Order: sequence, then structure tokens, then C-alpha cells
Amino acid sequence: MNTSHAPALDRVIAFFEHLSPESLGSLNQLYAPQARFKDPFNEVEGTQAIRAIFVHMFQSLQEPRFVVTGRVQQGEQAFLTWDFHFRFQRFDTSTVQTIRGATHLMFDHQGQIVLHRDYWDAAEELYEKLPGIGALMRWLKRRARQ
Repeated sequence: MNTSHAPALDRVIAFFEHLSPESLGSLNQLYAPQARFKDPFNEVEGTQAIRAIFVHMFQSLQEPRFVVTGRVQQGEQAFLTWDFHFRFQRFDTSTVQTIRGATHLMFDHQGQIVLHRDYWDAAEELYEKLPGIGALMRWLKRRARQ
């Protein structure tokens, strides 16, 4: 394993595991100015747009937090697995929800992120947990298996 970007990956993991509205100010220390970010709901470029996604997350969810469960690094690329814990703002706020996902990162020569791509199943990990639509999604899943 090439560990040239290991310190950068350590910083990224620490940042996400301690993410808070206050820590978003240091996002530009981790991401290159024209970094690209993509997840099941967003596709943006630039640190301001990436920051806006996380600002929205803190506005929309209660107590969001990431726990990195695995990491693989090779050269300028890394792959993280994680659990994302949160409570819905609008629905049952007593139940902690968990989304399990993975992130592909690419670093530049300065150790800044130039690509951040999150992979997770929005249907299984999110929609099935929502009131109303959750029952429909589970029914569709059962029908698709038949």
C-alpha cells in the first residue's frame, strides 16, 4: 500500500467523525477548490457547494454523525466504509436511524480531495424508513423478489 496520502486520509476520517456545523469552516483545508462531490441526491463542484450540502444536512437532521468502519488506500485513491447515524427532524425523532455506505476519494499531489463520491442505497437505507413511502418501498421490494 502506498501510504503517501495516509496522513491526508487520517485527517479526512477525523474530520468526518467529528463533523459539526462549526467544523465546516475547515472544509477547504481538506478539499481542493474545484473538488467534485456526488452522492445519491447531489452532484456539485467546489468547496462552497460541498459545504452547502453539509449545512443542509445539519439543518435537516438531528445529531448526524459518521463512524468510519473501514478503509482501503492505494496511491492517491481511498475507499471508506461508514455508518451514518441521525434522527429525522420531521418524523419520529426518538429513533436513531443508520445508513451504511461507502466513499471513494481521490487526492491531488497536495493531499487535498479532488473527488468525493458516496455510494449508498437510498431506497433501502432511507426511503424504506420514512412513514408512508416506506411501506410502499418495502412492498415494491417484495414484489421485485417474486
